[in-house]
Amino acid sequence: MPKILIIDDERSMCLALERAMRQEGYQTEVVCRGRDGLDKIRLEHPALVILDLHLPDIDGLEVLKGAKTMDPKLPVIILTANGTIETAIEAMKSGAADYITQPFDWEELKRTIKQNLLLIKSETEVTCLRSEPSSKYGNIITRNKVMKDISALIQQVAHSNASVLITGESGTGKELAAVSIHQNSPRRNRPFITVNCAALPEQLLENELFGHERGAFTGATARKPGRFELANKGTVFLDEIAEMSLNMQAKLLRVLQEKSFERVGGTETLSVDVRVIAATNRELDEAIKKGVFREDLFYRLNVIPIHLPPLRERREDIPLLAKHFLQKYGYVYQVSEISAAAMELLCNYHWPGNVRELQNVIERSTIICGDSRIEPQHLPGEINASPRYGVSNFLIDFPDKGISFEELEKELIIKALDKSGGNQTKAAKLLGITRSAFLYRSQKHDISWN
Repeated sequence: MPKILIIDDERSMCLALERAMRQEGYQTEVVCRGRDGLDKIRLEHPALVILDLHLPDIDGLEVLKGAKTMDPKLPVIILTANGTIETAIEAMKSGAADYITQPFDWEELKRTIKQNLLLIKSETEVTCLRSEPSSKYGNIITRNKVMKDISALIQQVAHSNASVLITGESGTGKELAAVSIHQNSPRRNRPFITVNCAALPEQLLENELFGHERGAFTGATARKPGRFELANKGTVFLDEIAEMSLNMQAKLLRVLQEKSFERVGGTETLSVDVRVIAATNRELDEAIKKGVFREDLFYRLNVIPIHLPPLRERREDIPLLAKHFLQKYGYVYQVSEISAAAMELLCNYHWPGNVRELQNVIERSTIICGDSRIEPQHLPGEINASPRYGVSNFLIDFPDKGISFEELEKELIIKALDKSGGNQTKAAKLLGITRSAFLYRSQKHDISWN
């Protein structure tokens, strides 16, 4: 139960505040002198302080500054009957959480107190989560073995200048992995510039990447540096690289090989020192076979491949991520919990939009919740309607002699191929695994499909 310290020399106000705070379920302690208040803060560490500016021994602003010196995160709400704009500004500069003048709205005061307490709780939980070695690796929140290995790989490769190709379904956190590589590299204090290759047509993308000279085209009234030029000594993250045209792929290949380019409409060759990280949610080997992606560019980008698994393959991370997003959005709407029933639904859902979809669901749920806890009815309909994953959902006939896991895995792969008409990508989706994982397991069991 949070403890609130009231520092005020007006007896009637102290009694009213104490009664209101206890009705809300808080512990309270009242002192009427500023120095006594500072002693209580030092010895008893209250969760929040309500402070009057006019005290009999020392000025309230002095108490505020002393409190923030002892505990910079301690929320101190200034409550005064004789406030001025100048004292309000001084109080906020000194670290006051809020400044309320009398007469005031009691409900507003209660909301302010609750919001500040939830904010402190969220910051504390985030700090604990970040310090937990099994939970957070670099910028990646995880308990999953594969994700831990990926994070360890990021730490290893960050100090090189090698190109990195990050693959995985949409919403798996490819940009987060790219940011993690940059932040752990010697380039961390240099620019990190993102370019979405699918968002711009070819001519605009060329202009965005390489810039243009004055007069290069109608409307080019001044020289404009491109993203590669702006990112010199830093990192360029090329998202959705598979959507780039073949012509642009050839120009990008030259930058990777020669570290140089010309602005659109220019003749001067510019040299840059830029690390390139690319990402795609497409299967590039299929794109190469279809002739829509250059094989030589693939090998230039794929020096260090990183494949991010979908969220359905790292279900142990769903509670961690859900709580992380709740800490991010919940304090704004005073939502601090996810019920066990709601968490079970989140863990059972198949998450086609992966981590990004989970983030959106938690943000939406905190907005419509209207209470301190997210319940099943606050989740989207598709999550409530999602089938429960468990043994009882699968009809598996065990022969009298038993069946090995290897035999069962082989049988599931064959049935998935049969169901999908031999389409390996569709078969992988039926099994809830990536195509590369499906191919590995098929080869392991010597399964071919013509």
